[in-house]
Amino acid sequence: MNQTLLIELLTEELPPKALAKLGAAFASGIVNGLKSRDFLEEDSAATIHATPRRLAVSITKVRATSPDKSIREKVLPVTVALDKDGNPSAPLAKKLAALGFPDLAVADLERAQDGKAESFFYTYTAPGSQLLAGAQAALEESVAKLPIPKVMSYQRPDGTTVQFVRPAHSLIALHGADVLPLTLLGLTASNLTEGHRFLTAPGARSVTVANADAYAATLAEQGKVIPGVDARKEKIRAALLEKAGTDQVLMPESLLDEVTALVEWPVVYECRFEEEFLAVPQECLILTMQTNQKYFALTDAAGKLRSRFLIVSNIATDTPDAIIGGNERVVRPRLSDAKFFFEQDKKKTLESRLPLLKNVVYHNKLGTQAERSERVTALAGAIAGKLGADVALTERAARLSKADLLTDMVGEFPELQGIMGTYYARHDGEHEDVALAASEHYQPRFAGDALPATATGTAVALADKLETLVGIWAIGLAPTGDKDPFALRRHALGVLRMLIEKRLPLSISGLLADAARQFAAVAGFKDPTADVAAFMLDRLRGILRERGFTPNEIEAVVAQNPDRLDDIVQRLEAVQAFAALPESASLAGANKRITNILKKNESALAQAGGAGEGKAEIRPALLQDTAEKNLHAAIVRVQPEVDAAFAKGDFAGTLKTLAQLRDDVDAFFNDVMVMAEDVALRNNRLALLSSLHGMMNRVADISKLAA
Repeated sequence: MNQTLLIELLTEELPPKALAKLGAAFASGIVNGLKSRDFLEEDSAATIHATPRRLAVSITKVRATSPDKSIREKVLPVTVALDKDGNPSAPLAKKLAALGFPDLAVADLERAQDGKAESFFYTYTAPGSQLLAGAQAALEESVAKLPIPKVMSYQRPDGTTVQFVRPAHSLIALHGADVLPLTLLGLTASNLTEGHRFLTAPGARSVTVANADAYAATLAEQGKVIPGVDARKEKIRAALLEKAGTDQVLMPESLLDEVTALVEWPVVYECRFEEEFLAVPQECLILTMQTNQKYFALTDAAGKLRSRFLIVSNIATDTPDAIIGGNERVVRPRLSDAKFFFEQDKKKTLESRLPLLKNVVYHNKLGTQAERSERVTALAGAIAGKLGADVALTERAARLSKADLLTDMVGEFPELQGIMGTYYARHDGEHEDVALAASEHYQPRFAGDALPATATGTAVALADKLETLVGIWAIGLAPTGDKDPFALRRHALGVLRMLIEKRLPLSISGLLADAARQFAAVAGFKDPTADVAAFMLDRLRGILRERGFTPNEIEAVVAQNPDRLDDIVQRLEAVQAFAALPESASLAGANKRITNILKKNESALAQAGGAGEGKAEIRPALLQDTAEKNLHAAIVRVQPEVDAAFAKGDFAGTLKTLAQLRDDVDAFFNDVMVMAEDVALRNNRLALLSSLHGMMNRVADISKLAA
């Protein structure tokens, strides 16, 4: 009989940051264990339940007995099963007994080919197993594989010692209304669990779950517990929005997840702090409320912090004054600390802190933060010069960019580095671009983050990331597998995004060479720029895939190892438009063929007049066949159009112009033997193809579009 299966393990408070993973792993382990034993229907569905004190899963359409199975068992090779006279051998009798079929005769067995030999097989129907056995095995397997941060050893009331993430108190296992007497951690399953620790009376805390389908409703109604993680989270979200009213509530998903893991019956209350704290940069106040207290800050419509905040409590009461007052008292010292750090930090300028960077080791092979600051400053100045930005302003910004690392506020909250630098630079009277660069040079911090808005910030951000890429790579700490302790992948993506999205006229090789020059004084420095450039091109492919371009379109452009990226999106869009033309497949195929021919005949091309593509001289007098004359005439006719479109940056127009060549290119390959016996004739045809190849690949290597 197919019914819903419920399994719940009640424990002491589980680690909140691990709850989501534990709940998902507990559920998936049981589901997979039952599925592998054929207890689930195709459309069985699982619901994950996890609260601070319980891990549970309910699964619909679970069979009471798994289906019978037809099993074809190999017995023995014929040569072993029969003696030389063809009679059953002693090994056959022993094998049949071991399989549980001692009374079988040879006539009952199937004789069939088994590789190069013959063997005996026996097919029988194995009866299905009972859910109790299957669920017991699935539960034990699931618990054994849980991602437990740290295992606890504790004693059960009977004196036995068991191990789990937290002490376990009870186990529920219901198939419909029937209790499955599963055992785990010294517990035997029943249909009893516990309600909320504070919202139910001690004598009425036990909750009876009559049926697996009634689990969530019963716990909510009788036990004041919302077992579903998603249901609890959405209740918190809705309550926060309602309580915020016209204000905006700051509720990052990570904070929502953590708070959801701390409560079983969430209730939102409003608290306040003194207005005087609003003189402190609001990022500091928000961070301390979120990180240390798990509170939700509120801002007005303009994004300015309000002096009221929201808390999520695990206790529902009509008189929450004590809860509110307690939380207001708790947050006040935190805000006072932030205010104290801010006031103390303002007593010293950022510039006065620079000498102290000599005491901060960046890396033992790359020197101190002071030495790194000088490298970044010189590199930022060079980049600013290439961009036409204010070099002196950029160098000033780069030099001060890491000074806030030495402030009390950043020492307490490292997440505020850069943000506090901007506040302190403004307080010191620095130019606004210098102040903004203190935070902008960290951008983009993550996927989708904004890019620096100012030219100064952009130059410093590029310098900071390039110095890290080249320096860390040079000392042998390139990313390997999923290990990237210095976030070089993120730095590379940041550089690429700035070059592409800001359309900066900078070459990758030039930037890396400038970065490498800054390490001239570092003993044993080995220039890694070639490897870093290849690494960045690999990251470039990922960025372009995310923009919706196909692998073939991307390779058409990236295979040419582009050194500047300011027009790469436009090139790809042109390739995309060209690929949609009816002529594209034929021309791409022809281009691939031309590429292979030219690659095999590089030496002949060099003898014909030049080593570079398109440099070999075409001698019209040697053109014999009509098809090659027509192709040459078409190239001469189309070349000015291609050059003009390319010069204007009209990459789509450049490629579309090539469509005119399809018939002549097809005719050439149908009618002309490129590798003629006459050397002069052959070299002239190779020169013709070289000229065509150069024109076809101005924008991208269209041979990559060929299937």
